[in-house]
Amino acid sequence: MPSFESFYQEYPCSYNSPLSCDRPFQTAQQIKGAKFCLECGFPATLPQEAEIKGNQGTYQIASFLGVRGLGRLYSGIQLKDKQPVIIKEYLLPNRCFNESETQKRKDTFKRVGGVSLADSRIQNFRLVESKEAIADDKGERCYLITKGIDSSQTLGKYLIEKGAMTSTDVREVLNQSLQTLQFLHTQKLRFPSNQIQLGITHGNISLDSTLIKVENNQKFSIYFCDLAIWENLFIPPIIPQPAPVRPEQDLESLGLVAFYLWVGRTTDLSSNQPLDPRDNQQWPDTDSHLKQFIYRLIGLETSFENAEAARQALLQLPKEDHSNSSVRSIASQESEKRFPMPFLLLGILALLLLGGGIWYWLLGRKTDNPNQYIEWSKLLRNFSEVPNVPSGQFTYTGETESTWSYLLSLKVDKSSLGELLTIPKPDAAATFNYKPVVSSDANNPIKSVEEFQTSKKDFAITSLVNNITDKLDKKQFAYDGLFVYVAFNQSGSSLANDIGGQISLDQLRKIYTGKITNWQQINSKLPSLKIQPFAPTEPEAIIKFQEIVLQDDPQDKAIFDNTVKKMRTGDTQIKIRSETLEGSGIISFGIISKTWKQCAGYPLAIVDGNKPASQPLFQLRYHRSITLSDDFCQHDNSYYVDVPTFKSYPLGYPIFVVYPRDTSRLPGGSKFAAMLTTQQGQCLLSKVGLVALQPMPPDVINSYACKSVP
Repeated sequence: MPSFESFYQEYPCSYNSPLSCDRPFQTAQQIKGAKFCLECGFPATLPQEAEIKGNQGTYQIASFLGVRGLGRLYSGIQLKDKQPVIIKEYLLPNRCFNESETQKRKDTFKRVGGVSLADSRIQNFRLVESKEAIADDKGERCYLITKGIDSSQTLGKYLIEKGAMTSTDVREVLNQSLQTLQFLHTQKLRFPSNQIQLGITHGNISLDSTLIKVENNQKFSIYFCDLAIWENLFIPPIIPQPAPVRPEQDLESLGLVAFYLWVGRTTDLSSNQPLDPRDNQQWPDTDSHLKQFIYRLIGLETSFENAEAARQALLQLPKEDHSNSSVRSIASQESEKRFPMPFLLLGILALLLLGGGIWYWLLGRKTDNPNQYIEWSKLLRNFSEVPNVPSGQFTYTGETESTWSYLLSLKVDKSSLGELLTIPKPDAAATFNYKPVVSSDANNPIKSVEEFQTSKKDFAITSLVNNITDKLDKKQFAYDGLFVYVAFNQSGSSLANDIGGQISLDQLRKIYTGKITNWQQINSKLPSLKIQPFAPTEPEAIIKFQEIVLQDDPQDKAIFDNTVKKMRTGDTQIKIRSETLEGSGIISFGIISKTWKQCAGYPLAIVDGNKPASQPLFQLRYHRSITLSDDFCQHDNSYYVDVPTFKSYPLGYPIFVVYPRDTSRLPGGSKFAAMLTTQQGQCLLSKVGLVALQPMPPDVINSYACKSVP
């Protein structure tokens, strides 16, 4: 299949990928009822609670999940019985498909969208079960309603999060997949039109069309989805259409999937090109029998006749072997006998140099230290384990335009953070209601602290604690921070590329006080481009920026207040996008939760004096800081804030629960803070954009376990 970047060229997306771009989703979030992306006009994502009517029932959207293949995914329910479903939305945008093409593809989709056994047997062959295929009669969308597979993810996302599979697990993936292909290729199958056909090829096997469901005991099940017979209907006609796939080509595609899973990646780390299974150096050397089997699947050696023959050969393979290591040892002994001493010394020297290079590479790469999770393991696991939570109604506060006010509105799985924290421990009958306040002084937003000092509220959440009195106590529960960002795209011609992905505190200070007004003043090699400094509207963010970057200098703060334009973060990102193609000189900053999962601007590494640049936003797959080569326009949660790095990040700061020391009042604030610092609380906060107090195992934040961390 052609790359997605070549699709939908009729829509002027700044990142050349309207389907995976985040702007259609942001538009739907910001403007109620929006049908199209504000930037390029591509169809916006569906809003929550939107209803889709089909022949089998009506389905309601719960939340947007991301993109898979040629469609967008949503969680939802069937209204009649409240059963959960997954809705895949396919698009036929009118700039890419004319009216005749659209109608023809809709009709075909309704006929072939989903398959089942012709004899109506209920049998689990690990093919995602389709409920019905729906075409919007008046619009440009189609929907495939499928049964949800709890806790499933694509093999592509599994590979990013977990890394390479063992040869034993790869064998099991192949075993289950070949069994499903045997079923697909040989059984009588029924389409929604009631047409019956003997066998069908998948035609679209990849890491992203194969799901994995991991059980508690680490066993897993493999499911196929997104068959080519309906998926390819949504390739725009201007793109060369894929040829029909033969059954043996399904085996080849499965062989490549197994190769990627075993190696642990899909691209060559040095060239950034797709891995070539013909390159013998790319293969693991732990299981020669499996390697030989995958060679045959891919077609590099004698191919299998069909899926059944391949599966039988797999089941008869000898167990994993370690013969290669012994072979190498014997070969080494023989070479010592053959080579004279000078050659042996040269060999030792080469090995030392190679070892040094590997050691240098390992030092530069983020690796997990088992000891770094000790503090995490000491935390209470759940809200329910926090002792002595008093019963009662507690009202707490913060500023209206604060990080906390924003975070409470964000979704964690199917519920907002605010909903999860209102009654965090039902057995205690404690209710925590958030009532934000508006400060009369935008430059000194501490009204929230005043509110509970006068007994109007029970406690407050804030990062502004410099002036609290000794009558108050505070407990840190996370870190917040600011990201500074500039225009970015992967073509290599953006401002982020030109300045090398970093900026110093001194340069920021001069930019935001008018001492530097052109990017060429940063570096004479940069283009002559006017600097446009922006700031967000959150007073809390502005105060922290002035405190850290401007060092609370009264004159610099006055210049900042009078000259720097303040704009909502989302609007700044829209403006950057609209100017990207012409060359945008905008620089802005914002709280992490509004700037880490967007692709309009690149979050710059920050240089503080003579210290190395600090970039705490990490790429999940390789556990390393982001680089300018990373693709940010993905809805796969493949980035995270690295806690150890963030603790020395110049623009980071703690966030606190502040509560009275008065022992005559119920300890609502201290107990709320105690719940936020459990494993469950830290996981939830990490998901919405705060930074945990201590490193947590990657499988925690990347799972759906936040609401019930084991």
